Formats: sequence, C-alpha cells, structure tokens
Amino acid sequence: MARRFRKIAVMTGGGDCPGLNAVIRAVTKTAINKYGMEVWGVEDGYLGLIEDRIHRLHFSDASNILTVGGTILGSSNTSNPFAFPISTNGRTRLTDVSGLCMSNLAKRGIEALIAIGGDGTMASAGEFAKKGLTIMGVPKTIDNDIYGTDITFGFNTAVNTATDAIDKVHTTASSHHRVMIVEVMGRYAGWIALHAGAAGGADIILMPEMPYDIEVVAECVLARSKKGKRFSIVVIAEGAKPKGGSMVVYKRVKNSPDPIRLGGVSSILADQLERVTRLSCRAVNLGHVQRGGSPTPFDRILGTNFGFHALELLAKGATNRLVVWKDGKLGDIPIARTAGKTKTVKRNDSLILAAKGVGTSFGI
Repeated sequence: MARRFRKIAVMTGGGDCPGLNAVIRAVTKTAINKYGMEVWGVEDGYLGLIEDRIHRLHFSDASNILTVGGTILGSSNTSNPFAFPISTNGRTRLTDVSGLCMSNLAKRGIEALIAIGGDGTMASAGEFAKKGLTIMGVPKTIDNDIYGTDITFGFNTAVNTATDAIDKVHTTASSHHRVMIVEVMGRYAGWIALHAGAAGGADIILMPEMPYDIEVVAECVLARSKKGKRFSIVVIAEGAKPKGGSMVVYKRVKNSPDPIRLGGVSSILADQLERVTRLSCRAVNLGHVQRGGSPTPFDRILGTNFGFHALELLAKGATNRLVVWKDGKLGDIPIARTAGKTKTVKRNDSLILAAKGVGTSFGI
C-alpha cells in the first residue's frame, strides 16, 4: 500500500531558468488540491536547507506565477550540503552538513523533498536518497544536458531568446559586411548552439562535441565573401574549443559544486579570424539573457507536466526518481542513474545532418 504523505517540501537548485515557477505551481497546487498535503518551500536551494530557511506555501502563493521567469523560491549554485565551507578559528574546511539539512526538514514533519535542478542538484539529491530521504527530482537546465531525459524545461525558451538575438545580428552583420560571432551558453554540450544556430540560419555552428579547425572556419567565411556574400554568422557554444586546444575558462568559483565558469571564446575566435581573413569580425556574448524572461508556452506546459508527474509518483509510493520526458511521453528513472553523466550532442544527430544538408559548416 502506497504511503500517504502529509507534508512535503519543494526547492529550486542551481542556476535559474524560465519555467521553474511553472513546476513550483504544479507541485504546490496539485499537492494541496488533489492530495491535501501541506507544502513547504525551501529558499535559495540547498543553501536554504542548510540555513533552515523554509516556509509554508499556500495555494495562493502558487497563483499568478506560471508566466513569470526565475523562481519565487530563489536559487543557489554554490552550496553543496556534502562539502559546505565552514570557518572555525580562521580556517575554512569543507564539511558534510547533510545531517543538518535532514534535521531541518524532520523538525517540521516534512516527509519528502521535490528537488528541481540540474546535474549538480541531482548529484546531491542522489546522496540524500542514500541517507534515507524520500526525494523526487525534476530536471531543469537551459543547457538540455541532463542524462536520461530528451528535453529539460528552460531549453526551449533559451533557444527562442538566442534565435531572436541571431535574427537581430543578421541585420547589423549585413549592413557592415562583417563576420558576427554569437556566443551562447550550454557548458559542455552544444544543444543551444545547434538549435539556435539552425533556427537562426547560422553559416557556421561550433560546439564542444566537435572541436573546430580555425583554418576550416576561415576558409568558410572567405569562400562566402568571394561569392559576394559579404557577411557571415557564426554561432559558438561557450564550451567549444579548437582541435588540440581547450575550453575558455573566464573564472573559477571556489567551493561551488561545479567551480568552472566558461565564457569568452567568441572574442578569442573573432581576433583569430580577423587576423587570418582580414575581414571585420565582431563577437556578441549573449550571456545570462538566455536564462531570463517569461517561459515559452512549451516550457510552461513541460514544467506543469513535470511538477504534476512528480506528485503522482510520490502519491503512488515511488521514491528517489527523476521525472523525464522520453520518446514523446512522461516517464521516470532512478536519480542515481544521472550521476556524473552529461547528455551531449551526437555527431549523427538528425539536426546536424539537416544543417549540413543546407550547407552549414561545423568547422571540421
């Protein structure tokens, strides 16, 4: 017989993205409306769990938030409960405070946690599951790189935002006869670059999965110039790298679950291309604008489905699962299965083949 949960908590971890509020809304309203559960919100991801910042969520708290970007609960991508920096007598040590987190939930009678986040959030969720916490995961990231699910909410909105920017870059590129290099997010996966580049009609798409040859990129823009096409659009993922080279790291964040912050590869490529081709090149780094704004209808629907399905699984007695979208339908897998894995773009991806078919170069 399935266990009846009376009190649950929900949190959003990692970087923010459009659609988080859609999941919070679905979780909160379904729990209260359908199952009569009490819902608590954890502020600022695992940091709020550590610092005991947890408050009651009422039905009205989840109203009028479906269209709003970001998260009403706040988030944090620098707090690992299993390696949290604590200073004593001037010395800082990484300490396992997961027991404190579980105590903060237990003293309120909270019996289960729904964790909405990316791979870092799910890695910690898997560790909490090992300690006996009933937990459900909902995959979130604009990067679309979480293993086990075909798509994550936030990705569609980020692609829309990036595509709109590429469309706008076209006009200034053609006016000034320039090579415009648009840098998009994605960390170690090229999903945003591939989809936004294909949708925006990029002439060249550069991704982490396919290290590029600067000579091939230069030949491509020069060939276009010789044919009278006096501008080119290059879309490059922040994690793209040249053959034999490495990714561009603009800073490291101490004590973060993933301390590496990528960025700046577009400026380096622009300088290199300008020297080789003698063409005017400009870099445009879209940065965090890709995380912002109101979620697309697709992401609102996907987030709603994910949040609802997480509650349905919990009500049926399932534990320690990650909600996924696989082969056109909702499903779930063990959270532990995602640990240490990144979903990257395969070279035979149908969109890569289609892009090559219409003449797009991938710099190889």
